[in-house]
Amino acid sequence: MRFTLSSSVLNSKLSTLSKVIASKNSMQILDCFLFEISSGQLTITATDNSNIMKCNVELSESDGDGAFCVHNHIIQMAVKEMAEQPITFEVNVDDNSIMMTYQNGSYRFVGQSADDFPKIQPLSSPYTEASISAGALAQNIQRTLFATSSEELHLVMTGIYFDLKEDSLNIVASDGYKLVRNILYSCKTELPAAFLLPKKPASLLRNMLDASDENPITMRFNDKQAEFSTPNGYLSCTLIEGRYPKYNNVIPTDNPNIVTVDRKSFMSALRRVLPFANEATGLVKFRLSLNNIELNAEDINFATSAHEDIICEYNGVPMSIGFKGAAMYEIMNNISSDDIIIELGDPSRAGVIHPTEQPEGEDVLMLIMPMLLNE
Repeated sequence: MRFTLSSSVLNSKLSTLSKVIASKNSMQILDCFLFEISSGQLTITATDNSNIMKCNVELSESDGDGAFCVHNHIIQMAVKEMAEQPITFEVNVDDNSIMMTYQNGSYRFVGQSADDFPKIQPLSSPYTEASISAGALAQNIQRTLFATSSEELHLVMTGIYFDLKEDSLNIVASDGYKLVRNILYSCKTELPAAFLLPKKPASLLRNMLDASDENPITMRFNDKQAEFSTPNGYLSCTLIEGRYPKYNNVIPTDNPNIVTVDRKSFMSALRRVLPFANEATGLVKFRLSLNNIELNAEDINFATSAHEDIICEYNGVPMSIGFKGAAMYEIMNNISSDDIIIELGDPSRAGVIHPTEQPEGEDVLMLIMPMLLNE
């Protein structure tokens, strides 16, 4: 079996797929990529037994069909520093010997049998199917992933919740201190359904998709497994089991004090005062008055403090409210509009944040819980 493909294309696909492979595996075959050649197309697969990811590559030349496995470190080290050029593989599927030839040299190594590679378990019925723009899905995962929890004790909070309704798809994440809710009105279903996507496959899916790609991606899921399919890629993963909190119940709907502020100016001021905040709490005090936000951070243990004034649009009641500065910065960093709106009630109520200009066909909302002020 002989085939030829671009070195840069191969390197790009291997780099994406390598993120699936765990650093330590109980079976040697899980350290490998599966190469399958059929009808002039190469399909490369990687798995950690919970997540399976595939990428498709059109071959420049192909002579014969077949399959083999190769260790991820061997093939990646061979191609990652290589300039753009054609690479030709000659594979003997009887003994899995591989010769890789390129412009300035060649490599010879031994692979493993494709028969040993884990097989994909088909999605069992009944399952729900929906279609969504690849770019929209990538952008919403990127916008949401930072709000997931890293505490394994609350497993359901470590993933991204996909809540498919009759009129929209809600993509939600929260760690209990901050929350992100994205509504996509272009994705809907006749029968409501939901699933909880773990953080690792969510990151893999984001890396697999192009944020500028408007082509549809097919999403299928049941109560244990989800599949995402595009013409050039595929991801199957095991879902988190458990009941996700009723996220809409924690979003205030009557915060009357409205702040409109330039996002980049706000982020710059936050970045400057954050080093002066208490290392344990990260508390930054927001003092609001007419068309002004005063940011205050201090650490009495080291006798350091900082404050900055930011011009804004605000004519609500004067208020002092505390937030975790790093969490507020993360929220600002994951909104793309020039200006943001912050809706506040009182110092004990969560702040609701959203862009002044929503993405087309979407509704982006973020929430941050306040911190207690000793005043």
